[in-house]
Amino acid sequence: MSIEENKARQRRVFEEALNKGNMAVVDEVIDTNYISESPQGMVKGTEAMKQGFANLRTAFPDITFTVEDMIAEEDKVVSRITCKGTHNGEFMGIAPTGKKMNINGIIITRWVDGKEVEAWEVIDMLGMMQQLGAIPKQ
Repeated sequence: MSIEENKARQRRVFEEALNKGNMAVVDEVIDTNYISESPQGMVKGTEAMKQGFANLRTAFPDITFTVEDMIAEEDKVVSRITCKGTHNGEFMGIAPTGKKMNINGIIITRWVDGKEVEAWEVIDMLGMMQQLGAIPKQ
């Protein structure tokens, strides 16, 4: 697959799976042996990914991911994203607060034969927790 095809597939994950809740996209573009290091811990396989996405969309029903920048080379795609949403469901043990969050992150994904096989995420979880009132701002 070309670099541009990998970027297009990565965009679909954000736009269709995360923003719209279309989990069929996960089965289409994510390898069944997928593994990711995320702020919530290790994610292994498409079912775990779908569950994580569902949990996120339950906690933040209006969640939107915006791709600010996307850079690709060889088999990797780097996405700088903005994530916004309203905390209306439990998230990481935090009861709904009704507060809005707006955070940034960088996600690096590796692609093989049109499927995402690995990801590494750096997400502003401290900023999110402060915005939700779970951690005091300093």
